[in-house]
Amino acid sequence: MPREGQEILNPRTGQRMRFVQIRDDELRIESANPPTDEREPEHVHPNQESRAEVRSGSLVFEVDGKPQRIGPGQSITIPANTPHRFWNESEDPAQSVQTFRPAMGIAAFFETYFELARRGELKAGGDIPLLQVAAMVPVFRNEIRLTRPPWPIVRALTAVLGPIARRRGYQGQLDYGSDAVEPVASNQP
Repeated sequence: MPREGQEILNPRTGQRMRFVQIRDDELRIESANPPTDEREPEHVHPNQESRAEVRSGSLVFEVDGKPQRIGPGQSITIPANTPHRFWNESEDPAQSVQTFRPAMGIAAFFETYFELARRGELKAGGDIPLLQVAAMVPVFRNEIRLTRPPWPIVRALTAVLGPIARRRGYQGQLDYGSDAVEPVASNQP
């Protein structure tokens, strides 16, 4: 369960997120993005407006297929249901503040996605394996959707593969660090 002040790391890309504010009407995240050739998959937030304000460095936002570089002091607002993705192709790290309105369950999605990356369970390019997608779609269908394959196909596949995924132990939502082992307390002085 995401909480304010929590920091999560995607070891595949090096991206760090810190949940600054979690309210029903708004999620605010501080994000640090190192330079990388990795690009997140194109997606939409069907019911949320997203916004990013770059504090340092620069990020490239591809919105509706059109790339746009955003630098320090600049921001971009992406309307709900608009295809987009972003990355840092510069040589310097980028810091930004990202906002999602309303918050819905998007913080839990990020926590789940970063946990999959932490466990090494993502495919090349950051794609989520099919059975994992089938478990996640019922949980996050209102927060985020990939643009490919088309949503009706994803829904149909999820209806067929969801029960199989659950029987095989896939969960739709994961807590970040949930399989971490707690250190054993020592009885020695």
